[in-house]
Amino acid sequence: MTAASPAQGCAWVTGASGGIGAAVALRLAAAGWTVAASARRMAQLQEVAALATGGAIVPIPLDVTDTVAVTQGVAEIEQRLGPIALAVLNAGTYQADSAKSFSAQAVRALFELNLMGTVHCLDVLLPRMIARGRGRIAVVSSAAGFRGLPRAAGYGASKAALIALCESLKFDLDPLGVTIQVVTPGFVRTPLTDRNDFPMPFIIDTDTAADRLVAGLGCEAFEITFPRRFTSLMKLLRCLPYRLYFPLVRAVTRQ
Repeated sequence: MTAASPAQGCAWVTGASGGIGAAVALRLAAAGWTVAASARRMAQLQEVAALATGGAIVPIPLDVTDTVAVTQGVAEIEQRLGPIALAVLNAGTYQADSAKSFSAQAVRALFELNLMGTVHCLDVLLPRMIARGRGRIAVVSSAAGFRGLPRAAGYGASKAALIALCESLKFDLDPLGVTIQVVTPGFVRTPLTDRNDFPMPFIIDTDTAADRLVAGLGCEAFEITFPRRFTSLMKLLRCLPYRLYFPLVRAVTRQ
């Protein structure tokens, strides 16, 4: 499979009003893409669009938790900008939790945005890309989806679901000419991580994260992961038996 290129159509980035999403949209525009940038707030999307160089960033505001809005948004993008050749499904959020504060409502809200928001986008994108026999989709999950972590029951579960979703879809999409990738970042300095009051090893800035994500879009690896020192350690933790895993993580996270 070849990398997606601006000659094949436009790019679509969700969660593009700030953080990694905005930085990725700007890098894709600089590489010559016309980028449809989506988030809920038009004013912030317009601020990102004003910074574009090379190609253009076109704000398409929508809420990915709204299936009708996603369907209409994708139709508008393809009518105005051409077929979506590359999609970076990045919309998501983090909310710390604990057993004492555990709430079905809070977990449902995380799943509605982090998981179902991506599912709504895939529901509209996949038939279009399959019919064309090409396309590339990158789904932004998290290293928090590798294994259960303190204060991340709902968040980690939603991100683990995204990883499993992408793994499963890859079997079907490979022979159809559509590439799906999963992005598993470690800690990235954003307004969300600024709220954290615990150690965040190997944290990287947003620009570095965006550079690595965009570089991964040009390769055939299924997973785009960074920073590798951290995500490799997290993958090693998946191999530990529970009798070692829980004491080690408690000690490292001071829980």
